[in-house]
Amino acid sequence: MEAAAHGTTTISPQLAARAERGDLLTLGMEEEYLLVDAVEPRGVETVEAVLDEVPEELRPSVQHEYLRSQIEVASPPQLELAGLYAAMSRLRTGVADAAERAGSRLVAAGAGPAAGPNSRLVDNPRYHRMREQFGDLAPGQGLCGTHVHVSIPDPETGVRVLNHLRPWLPVLQAAAANSPLFGGHDTGYASWRSMMWERWPTVGPTPYLHSHEHYLTLLADLRASGAMLDEGMLYWYARLSANYPTVELRMGDVTPTLDDAILLAALARALVTTLLNEVRSGAEAPDVPHPLLMAAHWRAAKDGLEGLGLDMASREPRPAWRLLRQLVAYVRPELERYGDLELTTVLLDRLRSRGTGAARQRALLAKGTPVAGVVDWLARTTRGET
Repeated sequence: MEAAAHGTTTISPQLAARAERGDLLTLGMEEEYLLVDAVEPRGVETVEAVLDEVPEELRPSVQHEYLRSQIEVASPPQLELAGLYAAMSRLRTGVADAAERAGSRLVAAGAGPAAGPNSRLVDNPRYHRMREQFGDLAPGQGLCGTHVHVSIPDPETGVRVLNHLRPWLPVLQAAAANSPLFGGHDTGYASWRSMMWERWPTVGPTPYLHSHEHYLTLLADLRASGAMLDEGMLYWYARLSANYPTVELRMGDVTPTLDDAILLAALARALVTTLLNEVRSGAEAPDVPHPLLMAAHWRAAKDGLEGLGLDMASREPRPAWRLLRQLVAYVRPELERYGDLELTTVLLDRLRSRGTGAARQRALLAKGTPVAGVVDWLARTTRGET
């Protein structure tokens, strides 16, 4: 629930110069994970022991999350997709190793798949204030998402990009769906995390914003209302980062494979860059009605990519995969310019053949795999073993 430190990175002078000119946008990623027992599939409160086992060189990029059965990592900002892949691979492997040394396992799932006791809060004054103000809005073992940061030239431009992003986020949410199970049963949703997450008062689609001043006024009004304690509790599906010069896309579950996470990051940067070009050309963002966006995000949570999505142009249901293909076609020129098209195509084909995390979990259940076996698969997949 708090942004982790972005850290530092080493990039070539040529790429750094292009980024400085605004030719290329940097990107970074945060992932939240569950910690489960080494033998049973239930969540365990081992975050302190895991942090003690994290290698020193990774420690600046790893931190607590809201509950003691969760942990979060954040990559340094990157210009190259391969660099992001390498950074996140080191973090996933390093934290998974640390979890095993602490007697638990690292699981990339949007919500706790297996039944078990509710986890206690991390002993953090801010989290205690949140519990006092908002009560038990985070039951279970934790809700875990993926956040992608893409750099922007200034906040005013960032606000205009947020307006243009609104119609595209449901299909990215569908692609990340990875929480069909909760408490040991199939919820009927591809992303049950999305449904539980929406109980917080500031979760939802980004409203249409008239200016950066309007954005700041809304934040002040929300704080005054008591709906959030600070800017870090602005949980819109896309927002300006409170800590970095980025827009932050935060509508998706954490994905079981790093492949799926990197695909999401590549599409996010290409989309933000494409929309930045529209902003600079003077194009107005479509003012999609808020109830329609809510319906589209509900549809994404319900079906993932394996069912229907809501086409924001026609306002009619369409196969979700068709909508994702449309997004890829829309941002293809920027994927090519960044040199990301080849890898994105490979990752997209893998997602198509394997299905989302939600689909893969359900495929295991359909074969008779028990929930404990699904959690074992998630732990091995998080490490990159499947």
